[in-house]
Amino acid sequence: QVQLVESGGGLVQAGGSLRLSCAASGRTFSRYSMGWFRQAPGKEREFVASIGWLSGNTYYADSLKGRFTISRDNAKNTVYLQMNSLKPEDTAVYYCAAGSTHSSESDYPYWGQGTQVTVSS
Repeated sequence: QVQLVESGGGLVQAGGSLRLSCAASGRTFSRYSMGWFRQAPGKEREFVASIGWLSGNTYYADSLKGRFTISRDNAKNTVYLQMNSLKPEDTAVYYCAAGSTHSSESDYPYWGQGTQVTVSS
């Protein structure tokens, strides 16, 4: 069982940056691949990025490559999402999830409550 708590969301101007954090409980965090998803108003939840638990390999939605970076610190049981050059269309609730590196949310059994990111133009 893994419990996830996101933080770091907020209001930022277009072109700015934010770093989201996801703190996980449980001593087996290092054995879980982790992912970030987001859901904009009126839209379905979509894959943002993921990171493998063993290889540390990272995967990104094609549209976000180069602006977003996922990383993890197993010693702190935390996964991060660094978001740069933010755009108004990045406005969404961002969710942390554990259990896979896949882009399908159904492959992730554990989810956080989400953190709101709002990018103003």
